[in-house]
Amino acid sequence: MIKRELYFETESDAQLLKGAYDALEEEMQSGRVGYYRLPESDMLMQIEAFTEAFDFEGKGIRNIVVNGIGGSSLGTKAVETLLKHTPERNSRRLLFFENVDPVEIAENLEGLVFEECFFITVSKSGSTIETTSHMKLLIDHFDAPVGSEKFASRFAFITDAGSPLDKLGKESGVPVFHIPHNVGGRFSVLSAVGLLPLTLLGYDTAALLAGAKMLKDSFFDRQEDMLVQKAHYYATHSREIPINVLFSYGSFFRDFNAWYVQLWGESLGKIDRTGAHVGMTPVGIIGSIDQHSFLQLLIEGPRDKTVTMIKVDDFEKEVVIPEISLPNLEKTDYINGHTFGELLKAQCDATMESIIQQGISVDRIEVGRLDAYNVGYLIMYYELLTSLCGHFLDINTYDQPGVELGKRILQEKFQS
Repeated sequence: MIKRELYFETESDAQLLKGAYDALEEEMQSGRVGYYRLPESDMLMQIEAFTEAFDFEGKGIRNIVVNGIGGSSLGTKAVETLLKHTPERNSRRLLFFENVDPVEIAENLEGLVFEECFFITVSKSGSTIETTSHMKLLIDHFDAPVGSEKFASRFAFITDAGSPLDKLGKESGVPVFHIPHNVGGRFSVLSAVGLLPLTLLGYDTAALLAGAKMLKDSFFDRQEDMLVQKAHYYATHSREIPINVLFSYGSFFRDFNAWYVQLWGESLGKIDRTGAHVGMTPVGIIGSIDQHSFLQLLIEGPRDKTVTMIKVDDFEKEVVIPEISLPNLEKTDYINGHTFGELLKAQCDATMESIIQQGISVDRIEVGRLDAYNVGYLIMYYELLTSLCGHFLDINTYDQPGVELGKRILQEKFQS
């Protein structure tokens, strides 16, 4: 179960709410935006049929290697990190080839045995320069040339239908899973992009989709006024309060925070229809670690930030602070006998109260427990919130012209 609260004033204007619901309904019904439909697609059935036919266990696959960057990796990493503690997680290792950092690449390659690996190359366009460069390296390092049985037996591609990578897969006998054309990379975690590797790791991906579907259905049943009001507040205050801080209490949220930063940065940093530069800067921080740094900026720094607190109620692991009194440190004994989970939750509550007292706009998302269903809900929550903010900012939430400019300049540098 997930509970949500807003600690700032909102507008409940009926026309405002209707306009937002109508806008996203039109996006879904027109087919222009496809992530809304992912929770009920048949992709998971395709993946389950593939994994059964491939016999991963019988072939001794111990490493799932994902070759992708940005939207092709961040969502999968987020879910993996949030759910890694769950009992259904099998013993396979998940490894990412993302950055073109040569030190990281060398570390990833060290000790990898080809026969124990299954390589998943993910690129929506099919020609992402980091991803294609990594694939060339893997082919060369493991002596698995395109067209060989060795190549076809250990690689899979996830891409748009008709992309260069799709054509390569069909020509070389590599299994290909398609991302719907109307689903952008940063919204693609509930497609094959996330479902294939997460299923191979043993996660309950059906529950992941069910959690996302529950919130999606609630939204399109027009039962999510609080979500619409939050987006409206953010968008209409984005000039004077341009920064949103996601303050997540638990180290396992680090990759989720990174996914949120890409989702918001790439979706909401745009030029609107009047020619104005708009958007909200996303900042992801972790409690309680960042209480000792960023909290000072929140309390006494510029009033240019909204804050979302994420709190987990049940960590499903109890680690007790021992009943030990240390010489000269007796003033810390008040916490003895309590769990570290209790301490973390109390720190979240105390931090939130201190921020609210400073007049900063705060909202809280409280997660009952971290399971696949609730993680799916969180993913859909942030995707819907992003679309709603884009609606109120009057921008195209789903393109990324700034990113494309950088890609063109990079290509010119190597071709000049």
